[in-house]
Amino acid sequence: RNGRDSAGRRLGVKKYGGERVRAGNIIVRQRGTRFHPGAGVGIGKDHTLFALSDGQVVFRTKSGGRSYVSVDAGSA
Repeated sequence: RNGRDSAGRRLGVKKYGGERVRAGNIIVRQRGTRFHPGAGVGIGKDHTLFALSDGQVVFRTKSGGRSYVSVDAGSA
């Protein structure tokens, strides 16, 4: 009766802090908003975060413990 399992969903961080990204690159695949979009980052309907501009990925934690991902275009 057992023996069924679903394939892993390949979630997680795809581009880490300090990495360069191009516009459209996926930064985080997630269920729900573990990470929130900051400057230069868009959010898809499945909560995927992606770069809106070229630059460097920056992870920040603000007060309240909420984590934000932004793309710093100045260091592109």
